Amino acid sequence: MSIDMNKNRVTPVTLQKMKGKTPIVALTAYEKPMAELIDPHVDMIIVGDSVGMVVYGQDSTLGVTLEMMINHGLAVTRGAAHACVIIDMPFGSYQESPLQAFRHASQVLIRTGAQAVKLEGGAEMLDTTRFLTQRGIPVMPHIGLMPQHVNQLGGFKTQARDATAIEALVRLAKDFEQAGAFSILIEGTSELAARTVTAEVSIPVIGIGASPACDGQVLVTEDILGLFSDYTPKFAKRYIDLSPLITHACAEYAREVRSAEFPTTEHCFGLSQTTKITAD
Repeated sequence: MSIDMNKNRVTPVTLQKMKGKTPIVALTAYEKPMAELIDPHVDMIIVGDSVGMVVYGQDSTLGVTLEMMINHGLAVTRGAAHACVIIDMPFGSYQESPLQAFRHASQVLIRTGAQAVKLEGGAEMLDTTRFLTQRGIPVMPHIGLMPQHVNQLGGFKTQARDATAIEALVRLAKDFEQAGAFSILIEGTSELAARTVTAEVSIPVIGIGASPACDGQVLVTEDILGLFSDYTPKFAKRYIDLSPLITHACAEYAREVRSAEFPTTEHCFGLSQTTKITAD
């Protein structure tokens, strides 16, 4: 029997060992070409349920299904040979019970080859996290601003702004650590809240709109590439603006097709480049 394992693959255990030593770099991806491009540069790729908004144009993440996450997760794992791939559990796929969560999370890992799952929630998710981790499924809880709770929160609002809320968030993070979580993602909180959580737990804390003090950072790849011309979140930094480049390339292609400049014989099969094609 032979075992084919990628020894260079970043795992949940690898990420745990990086806390306090090396900042963890994470980005999102939803398909193979993007995963291939970012894989050499990151430690973690999150296949987020943000796919609903980024790819499908939905108003929130609530319309994302388990099959969508599995399909996009499979595409990403086919393109990522190095990074630890973590897949979001979509709304409604894990909240009912620990058994439901295990049934769906196990299918996510089996069918995609990813290394871990991410789920949103507070204290109500502690038993589920414990249940999954005890059965071999690495879990990254998502706390702070939780997009799947957008209706309950009344919108995408900054969380943990006062001392009481910060204390509650720290306590929740510690409880998730005790439940077996290998890492925590914290989103959309006050800087003090994220910094305090990071200092109080021994597992990596990955921030998005949180604090420079977090053990790592994640952003939506499309945001840093400038693929949304109308909006960039306050917490995101645009490293390049690809939108006008893409627009220019498409406009040039359209112009060449309409002027019969493209294609030429060099783009055709079975013809010599010296062959001249004339219209009837």
